[in-house]
Amino acid sequence: MTQAASAQLKNLTVDEARGRMLAGAARLGVEAVSLAKALGRVLAAPVVADRDQPPFAASAMDGWAIRRADLIPGARFRIVGESAAGQAYGRPVEAGQAVRIFTGAPVPPGADLVVIQENAARDGDTVAFTIDRDPPPGNIRPAGGDFRAGDVLLTEGTRLDAWRLALAAAAGWPSLDVAVRPRVAILATGDELVPPGYVPAPDQIFESGSFALAALVEAGGGQATRLKAQADDRDAIAQAVAEAQFDLLVTVGGASVGDHDLVKPALDTLGLALRVQTIAVRPGKPTWFGVLEADGVGGRPVLGLPGNPASALVCAELFLRPLLAALTGADPALAIEAGVLAAPLPANGPREHWMRAARAVDADGRVRVTPFPDQDSSLIGVFSRADCLVLRPAGAAAAPAGEVVHVLPLARG
Repeated sequence: MTQAASAQLKNLTVDEARGRMLAGAARLGVEAVSLAKALGRVLAAPVVADRDQPPFAASAMDGWAIRRADLIPGARFRIVGESAAGQAYGRPVEAGQAVRIFTGAPVPPGADLVVIQENAARDGDTVAFTIDRDPPPGNIRPAGGDFRAGDVLLTEGTRLDAWRLALAAAAGWPSLDVAVRPRVAILATGDELVPPGYVPAPDQIFESGSFALAALVEAGGGQATRLKAQADDRDAIAQAVAEAQFDLLVTVGGASVGDHDLVKPALDTLGLALRVQTIAVRPGKPTWFGVLEADGVGGRPVLGLPGNPASALVCAELFLRPLLAALTGADPALAIEAGVLAAPLPANGPREHWMRAARAVDADGRVRVTPFPDQDSSLIGVFSRADCLVLRPAGAAAAPAGEVVHVLPLARG
C-alpha cells in the first residue's frame, strides 16, 4: 500500500469508519426456527395474520350477556345457559334471556351487552341487574380488536423479544423465518494476559475483553466463539485465525503500531486488506477494519479493537453492534437520543469523544446524563456503572449544565 493510500485510511471520523465497515455487510442467510428458539433472532420475512384476533366478539368481564334493549328498571331475565372460554353458547340470545358468561368467552349472537357480575342478583333460574350508569359499558371486545386477517404484525428486520414472540404465537405461527446467526470469532492477544482462574505473574493481568465481547455478540444475534488468547507471536496469531471458522473476526489488542502489535502483520499473511486504519475517536483511535481476501474463503471481515477494555467496549458499541445488525438484516443505525447534561463539561479535543455516563429521567420527563469524571480507557469499573455514552463532537466548546447532547443508551438488561 502506498503512503498516500495509507493516509486515506487514517484518522477517519466515526461515521466514515462505520460506513466503510457496513459497505459490504449483508444478511448471511435465512433459516426457519421454532418460536421456542427464536428469542433474540431477527426476522427475515414479515409475520402476517391469517385471521382476526380475537376471532369472535369476546367478553371482557365475568358477568351476564343480554340484549341492551331489554335492560329496563325492574326487569328479570331467564337464565338459558353459559358461555366459557373454549365452550361457547351457540344459540342466539332472545328477548328477556341472559347467558352466564366468563372473561374471554364468545358473546352469543343477539347479545350486545355484558353486565358485570357485581351488578347482578341471581335468584334460581332468573337474574336481575342493578345498574348505576345509563347506558352501562358494553364490556365486549370486538372481533379483530387486536388485529385483522391480512395485517402485517411484525416486519422483516425486527428483532424478536418476548412480546413480539407472543404476538407471533397469538397469530398461530409455530415457526419463523429468521436470519442465520453470524459466527463471530474473538481473539485476544498479548503477553500480559492470562485467563480468569489462572495464577498471573506479577506483570500479567486477567483477560476480560473477550468475555464482554462474546456477551455482546450473543445479545446481538450472533454466535460467539472465544479463541484461545495468543501471546505476541505473529505466527501463532496467524495460525489461530487460519484454523478458526467464522463470518466475522474480532481481535482485541495488538491494534497499534508498536513492536508488540502484531495482529495486522499476522493477518497480512492471510490476505488482509485494510479498509480502516485508525479512527478519530476517543477512546479507541487504534481501532481498524479490513477483510481477509486470500484465506481460502474470501472477503471475511475483521474488526480490530484496542486492548484497553473501555476502548474495546466503546468501539464495540459504535462498530461491532452495527456490524452484527447488518449481518442479520436488522437496522444498523445507532439508537441515539437527546439528553441534557447534569453537570458542565470542558472543551473537547480534536477527536470525537464518547464518554461513559449515567442517565436518569427527571420529574419533567427529560433524560439527564452525568458523564463520569474519570474516563481513562483502562477502567472497566467505570463501564460497569455506565448505562449510556455521551457524544462530544470533535472540537466542541465547553458545555454548561443543561446543554442538550447526543446520548447512546447501553443495553443493560
